[in-house]
Amino acid sequence: MKKIIFVLSALALIACQDANKKENTSGEVEKENTEETIASTEAAYASFGENIDKEGVLSASEMKEKFTSMKTGDTVEVKFKSEVDKVCKKKGCWMTLKLDDSLSSFVRFKDYSFFVPLNAENRETIVEGKAFVTETSIEELQHYAKDAGKSEEEIAAITTPKVEYAFMATGVLMEEPSQE
Repeated sequence: MKKIIFVLSALALIACQDANKKENTSGEVEKENTEETIASTEAAYASFGENIDKEGVLSASEMKEKFTSMKTGDTVEVKFKSEVDKVCKKKGCWMTLKLDDSLSSFVRFKDYSFFVPLNAENRETIVEGKAFVTETSIEELQHYAKDAGKSEEEIAAITTPKVEYAFMATGVLMEEPSQE
């Protein structure tokens, strides 16, 4: 009796998995999903932290101009869009957003209350919160390098503090990875 129930359960699982698939004319298996068949010009975004919208968003170059006009200790509430350059490989507790090819903003999350996916690199992202200019200590830079998976030699090479364009995000919208 147990064997019959086990076989029937296995068959039911297999049948359910195949229900969402169909064969196209060339014999390839294709997933049936009406949302995917609708052409959309807008990317889907995942939300982290507080709910934010896409209104009033600055570009990365506009944000770079804001940062360069600020001094250490200045703070401004802002929302901007950029591409993720790096992300913490342990928890997703920080990321860097590109401002241009050689400059980025270091983003942390308010009260350590949310994280972003570990595979967030190269995704379009909108962050809302406080932008500020800060000087990061050698110890903190070494800690971040360790989180980023840098070698011991690279970590030991960090010997001077760094003036950084920092951001404390209260909310994040991140482009969903394409499902190709």
